Parts: sequence; structure tokens; C-alpha cells
Amino acid sequence: MKVLTQAISPPATLGILGGGQLGRMFAQAAQSMGYAVWVLEPEVNCPAGQIANRHICAAYDDPAALIEMAENCAAITTEFENVPADVLRWLGARVPVAPSGDAVAIAQNRIVEKTFIEQGGVSVAPYAAIRDAAELDIAQNHAELFPAILKTARMGYDGKGQVSVKTADDLAAAWSSLQNVECVLEKRLPLKFEVSALLARGWGGAIAHYALAQNVHRNGILHTSSVPAPSADDALTQRAQTAAAKIAEAMGYVGVLCVEFFILDDGSLIVNEVAPRPHNSGHYTMNACLTSQFEQQVRALAGLPLGATFQHSPTVMLNILGDVWFDGDATCQPDWAAVLANVDSFVHLYGKAEPRKSRKMGHVNFVGKRLEKAALRCELAMLTLGLTGGVSEQ
Repeated sequence: MKVLTQAISPPATLGILGGGQLGRMFAQAAQSMGYAVWVLEPEVNCPAGQIANRHICAAYDDPAALIEMAENCAAITTEFENVPADVLRWLGARVPVAPSGDAVAIAQNRIVEKTFIEQGGVSVAPYAAIRDAAELDIAQNHAELFPAILKTARMGYDGKGQVSVKTADDLAAAWSSLQNVECVLEKRLPLKFEVSALLARGWGGAIAHYALAQNVHRNGILHTSSVPAPSADDALTQRAQTAAAKIAEAMGYVGVLCVEFFILDDGSLIVNEVAPRPHNSGHYTMNACLTSQFEQQVRALAGLPLGATFQHSPTVMLNILGDVWFDGDATCQPDWAAVLANVDSFVHLYGKAEPRKSRKMGHVNFVGKRLEKAALRCELAMLTLGLTGGVSEQ
């Protein structure tokens, strides 16, 4: 694996595998700093490809495409964790790649991830691996794991690949509904709230922490993030940031990393999952911090000093799903002018041509002198967009 020993200066070319919205916002940050950006993504009209200096439209494991990326990019990153780890390893033998294929591989499999985190001395929820019928039988005999949630070990995100399991008698049917693929059975815990710890780690091991975000999900998809987390005191924040740094250091991680935590009724801190990339809950940094998570990813990848993470304004981030384009079966354009009527509201749309229900289309950051003000602005915008419920509703 090639290790970056000297900072990469503009106008060098940085590469990214994946053409979604995270890649788009990375490219915008990199280009604003003077870099060129190449994107490898099989989708023709992808968000990142629309603005990239070059879009190689090919499969992630296409040999010719990978050679072209390796020969033309000074360093390469990824915008999501399901790029084949072996592809990142192949590239990493030829050009600096951050995060590394080995680090991404840990996050690609929930069994591997939970084992790694536990071995590093950080707590996860009680679980059982289910890879075959024998392990299914073993899990059924562990009554203490129920009620539980069954999750596919690979490719699950935004609530996909998950089934609730109330009792051991329901487990076999739940596993069958997931096509008997490799899974993790995870005990449901008395959850008080959820937070995410976002950090950046450089090639030399320097770490920069952002404030904790408190997250609310709807139907398994992130709905809002409130920052700084209103329910987290300084001691909890320190515990979460220390645990996240411990995981990053054990992974030998380079880049922006997000660690999602469950906070239990008794105050326990439990890792839910790790995202080896900029994260949805970190989008607030684009309008509330001196250095956004996307500029921070550029800095880490290029070997530049990490930027200041100071948050100058309390913020609520609202995810915008394709649902707000629909009025019954008809589609209509949301009233962005009304959302932006409050000057402390900032709309970020991802360039996706087709709105679909539950599809992430953009986000809005609401800032204020106090978090309560930002939350009120978010709630008013939700009414404008036809969304029900409040910022803190689970």
C-alpha cells in the first residue's frame, strides 16, 4: 500500500470511486481548492459525474478504467463503502488511497465490523452471526437476544436489509425473507437517543473531531440531525469522541470517518455502525463549521493540514427525500423560495433527475444563534414541504 509522504498541491487530480451526492460534494470542495476531480461510476447521469472534470463511466472493477484512474490521479478516495475492497487494494498498491481497502473492508461486513470494534475494547449491542443453518439454530437458543433485529451482513443501508424479530420462533421466517444470506441478529436495546461522532484523521495520525450530532430516523432513513447534540453533555461527548478515535486508530484510517452510537437509558454508549466516508449527519458542516466535512476529506486525502472544526452556529439538518415532489401520484416542484424565505436556511440539492419516494434528493441546513431557533425554522420548512412531525420526533 502506497503511503502519502508529501502533500499534494493543486492543480493535481484527485480521484473518487462512486458518483452519488457524497462524491458530488467532495468534487465541489476539491475544485474550489484548485484540484481537478475524476470520477469512476457506472451510472451515466450521476450527481458527481455532472460536475467532474472527467467521468469514467465504467464498472468499479473495469481493468482499463482502473488503470486510467491510477495513471492520472495523484490520490484516490471512495464516496461509499460498497466499492469492492479489492479494487481499493489494487489501486492502493499504485497510488495513495484513503481510506484503504482494508479499512473499508471492515465496514462492508457487519460481522467483521462488530468483531473488530469489540476486539478494540468498544461496546456493541449483543449479537449473533448467522451464516448457515447451524448458526441459526444456535441463535434461536439464545433467548436473551430477543426481541431483536436481523440485518444482512452486507449491502444494507437506510433501513434496507433489516427485519424485526420479536421471538426466537420468528427467526427462521425472518432469515428466509432475507434470502438466507449472511446476517447479524442484534438485540434490541432500551434506546434513549442516537448520536454520531464525526472525525477526520490524516496520514500522520492527526485527528480533528466535530461536535456530536443527535439524529432522528424515519423508516430507517436519517430525518434530522441536530448539532451540537442537545441531549449529550460534555462527558458523553468526550466518551463518544474517544471511542471513535480509538476505532479510527485501530483501522489505520485516513479520511473522514463517522461512528454512529446508540445511547441507552442507563447512559451506556453502544456503537451501531461505522461509515468510512463523509456522512449524512455531517452535512450540517457545510454551513455551520469553518471546515466542511468534504473539504476535510480533501485535506486528509491530499496530505494537507486538517482544517478547524469549530462550529460557529447551532444547526439542524433536514434530509429531503423524493416524497416531497409528490402530491398523490402527481409530481410537482417543491416551493424552495418559501423554504429559503428565512435567510438562515440553506438548500443543497444533488442533481438527481428523477425524484422517487424514499430517495435522498438533497438536504437543508437551518442555522441559528440557538439550536431552538434552528429547530423552529426546520419545523416551519417542513410544513411548507408538506412534512409532518417535529425535529425531535422518532
